Amino acid sequence: MREFAAPTTWDVPLVGNLTDDVVDNADQYGDQVAFSRREGAGWADVTWAEFLADVTAAAKGLLAAGVEVGDRVALVSKTRYAWTVLDYAIWFAGAVTVPVYETSSAEQIGWILADSGAMLALAETPAHLARITEAAARLPDLRRTVCIDAGDLERLVAAGADVTDATVDERRAAVTPDSLASLIYTSGTTGRPKGCRLTHGNFMAEVGVATRELHDLFEVEGASTLLFLPLAHVFARVISVGCVRARVRVGHTADVQHLVDDLAAFRPTFILAVPRVFEKVFNTASGRAASDGKGRVFDAAVSTAIAYSQAQDRRGPGVLLRGRHAMFDRLVYVRLRAALGGKLQYAVSGGAPLGERLAHFYRGAGVPILEGYGLTETTAALTVNLPAAQRIGTVGRPLPGTTVRVADDGELLFFGDQVFEGYWRDDAATQESLVDGWLHTGDVGEMDDDGYVRITGRLKEILVTAGGKNVAPAVLEDRVRAHPLVSQCMVVGDGRPFVAALVTLDAEAAQDWLATRNRAGTVADLVHDREARADVQLAVDDANASVSRAEAIRTFAIVDRDWTEETGELTPTLKLKRSLVLRRFHDEVEALYH
Repeated sequence: MREFAAPTTWDVPLVGNLTDDVVDNADQYGDQVAFSRREGAGWADVTWAEFLADVTAAAKGLLAAGVEVGDRVALVSKTRYAWTVLDYAIWFAGAVTVPVYETSSAEQIGWILADSGAMLALAETPAHLARITEAAARLPDLRRTVCIDAGDLERLVAAGADVTDATVDERRAAVTPDSLASLIYTSGTTGRPKGCRLTHGNFMAEVGVATRELHDLFEVEGASTLLFLPLAHVFARVISVGCVRARVRVGHTADVQHLVDDLAAFRPTFILAVPRVFEKVFNTASGRAASDGKGRVFDAAVSTAIAYSQAQDRRGPGVLLRGRHAMFDRLVYVRLRAALGGKLQYAVSGGAPLGERLAHFYRGAGVPILEGYGLTETTAALTVNLPAAQRIGTVGRPLPGTTVRVADDGELLFFGDQVFEGYWRDDAATQESLVDGWLHTGDVGEMDDDGYVRITGRLKEILVTAGGKNVAPAVLEDRVRAHPLVSQCMVVGDGRPFVAALVTLDAEAAQDWLATRNRAGTVADLVHDREARADVQLAVDDANASVSRAEAIRTFAIVDRDWTEETGELTPTLKLKRSLVLRRFHDEVEALYH
């Protein structure tokens, strides 16, 4: 067993809570811009004083609606300014936020509201409200619903007009670092989602350390970020809370289809995303270059960026490499940075492994991606690569105050103030995950002598072939997914004679691929296409180069449609539901072995 401890640099206070940041910012920086709200084609600024007023008014409405200290309030909405206002309003009222992904089905919403015992549900749209209503018969604790887009929020605020500031202050003062702040339900790749009990102290520990360690992001003049990940995800939520703590200007958008336009208009200095977003940006750029007849130039620019980044980890780039890099910076990299807003200095990636090739490319192109690792159970980040201490291929070192152990079976264990109290109403699961304060993550990894952690797989996802070889699917899947034509990859082979894979194609990339060959068609037409299979084989060959022969993908099948959250194969955090994919594509898997 190996262990690495990062000395603490920040202690959780004995009093106070997350709402103090809002009040302090309004008192000391009332005229400073806190948020920019999307209004038509532009952005309207919201000051800290105005944000406090919005939060207080919503909190008064919640109190008038009967919300008491410790009550659970569900929030079903896309990422938007109102989400953050209501989150803090719930805390001002002394209550607990239960975020729900807005893409959740009526059954999923019903489970979370029933299990949490939510007494009030805040829904963004009538469609969200209809899903709640569909489950209402199974929700004995639910006393009221509010539909934001139907004008209910304004009516809620109006109903609280007679609640005094002193009443809100009294309610807010009752909340301590030990008070429950949120029940965040895991996205549930298997079984029912479990509610993670996160306290104000958990959030305070996380953002108190993270904003200091990532001062190049949070503390630079004019710092800003555009949030587009779901705020129901702990990753986006912690960044949101951290931006309030550090007074970083925040914008919100849920329109991922027009994300590039929003980035160009907002011009953030840093963003956060899951790896699939960075893969998509890269694959789109690659596909467009190929369709414009500039594929070779783009490929050369990619190779140069990767070599330039890799050289930074050695003695630095030589004269010839610097010259090539400067040329491609003018031809290619500047356009990539412009597509990301033009002012982007850093990006933060989490939720899944990024892949070394992409990480080197983006850093070489002038957009360093800081990869980290954490769970809902740990209030987001446990480890992170820092601007001045980045080791590509790892998820960084533990944040100050965090200790990591690598158990004898390779499982990663963590201890720190950001680790949750346990699962809501599930003592058995809590006792299984928390042992003497140490969180058993279920992830397998390794650690070097400097404390940098590398994730190599999941304990429950390790495949064991018929020949007894242990195979970590993620290592192979990440490399295959890096190919521009590929959307998703799932490695199979548990109990089988060899390792194989199912692959889905990116619909947009497939159209570009077909256009460069003067062909028409759809993804379904490429399932057995020899050229398409040859291109995917290149991705498989690249993945196989990273493992032993016994672990290599021997054969693969291209399936006739992509896997998405809408079709059910991905969670809202874009993780594969492996067991579901295996059931739905049973025949395709069987065909791989016959």
